[in-house]
Amino acid sequence: MAAFEDLDVWKRSCRMAVELYQVLSECRDWGYKDQVTRSALSIPSNIAEGYERNSRNEYSRFLKIAKGSCGELRTQLYIGSKAGLLDEDVAYPLIAETKEISRMLQGLISKLKIAE
Repeated sequence: MAAFEDLDVWKRSCRMAVELYQVLSECRDWGYKDQVTRSALSIPSNIAEGYERNSRNEYSRFLKIAKGSCGELRTQLYIGSKAGLLDEDVAYPLIAETKEISRMLQGLISKLKIAE
């Protein structure tokens, strides 16, 4: 793989971040909106940063940070749905996407571990 832009997990996490910006464009709860968008941005950003470090250990570390941000985002989506900030028909597909992205990240982490 020549670039992080080639990674499906990076592409999917970017799309999810963009979708969240669009979904939350009218949200008046600035604290919630800020926290959700920060978590969403953190996922592809950490994938990219780790990839660019040119170190297997650093890449693995940043993938783990991205995975943690994915769990954080999933939690915020659950809370937003229960608090009435997000419609369930919007939140639950995004929650499913965070689960899939988390699985993809774990696959990359495991692959790096085996290659050590």
